[in-house]
Amino acid sequence: MTMKKINLVAFPGAPNLPIFAAIENGYFESFDLDIKLETTTSSVWQMKSLLNNEFQIAATAVDNVVAYQENQGAVSFDFDPDLFIVMGASQVELSLIAAPNITSINDLRGKSLALDALATGFAFVLYRMLEIGGLKKPDCEYIPVGATPQRWESVKAGLHSATLTIEPFTSIAISQGYNVLSTSTNIFDHYQGGVFTASEKWAAKNIDTLQNFIEGYLMGLKWVLDDFNNIKACEILLKNMPLLKKDSVQRVIDKLKNPRTGLTPRATISIEGLEQVLELRSNYHSGKKELNDPYKYIDLSYYDNVIKNI
Repeated sequence: MTMKKINLVAFPGAPNLPIFAAIENGYFESFDLDIKLETTTSSVWQMKSLLNNEFQIAATAVDNVVAYQENQGAVSFDFDPDLFIVMGASQVELSLIAAPNITSINDLRGKSLALDALATGFAFVLYRMLEIGGLKKPDCEYIPVGATPQRWESVKAGLHSATLTIEPFTSIAISQGYNVLSTSTNIFDHYQGGVFTASEKWAAKNIDTLQNFIEGYLMGLKWVLDDFNNIKACEILLKNMPLLKKDSVQRVIDKLKNPRTGLTPRATISIEGLEQVLELRSNYHSGKKELNDPYKYIDLSYYDNVIKNI
């Protein structure tokens, strides 16, 4: 049987472990799916490539889906985007990592901070952290640098004083003496971090393919969350993220297995978490548009068709 190719684009990070596992263990292949995973250097490149049909599915920050659906993205298109949330992925813990000589948020006053983009993704989480720490948005300079690896490298090189990281970059930074000034889990009870998104038009034409992808991912997710597979999961993560050291991998895995800081069991969506994302965008985006309907961005029909049969 001919394999069905899916081009999948994701941010680099430990939350991709269920994808790595599903590929390694042959779960996608069992559905005749050939998954070509590529990591993105920025949300701008990811969204442009997805909306220009270079990729069929993206694993991304949920705020990126909202931003581009509301025409508030970093780039504009001559058509209306038709992205929707296919399923959840992670609640994710975002950590504000700072240079070793910076020990408080107040120390960031007048400093340069590295972001993926200035008005999408996790930027608004950073603004809220600073606000809680006593700083106003104009108190710092914000530079769009790209995805977590690029941001972390820019801080390590001394180009910027702080940035937001996810695992395994948080553990790597801590091991090298960098300070955690705040975390998303400390300031939010619920925060929907990562999701899978696709074009409505593509999904409608490829129902079986999308549903097979969902099931393959869920198999990989279940495998990762099973403690019996811990040693092999560590090996797969190290294989796919060689910058991660053996002495840090278990901490990263433990964070991933905690639904408060990592992967969401059964890839569910937290409506409260999505509402938090909308509240942040409503408050910090320059358009000041009130966004209060989380269901506007979700179509779980494909996911539900899979879940009811497994």
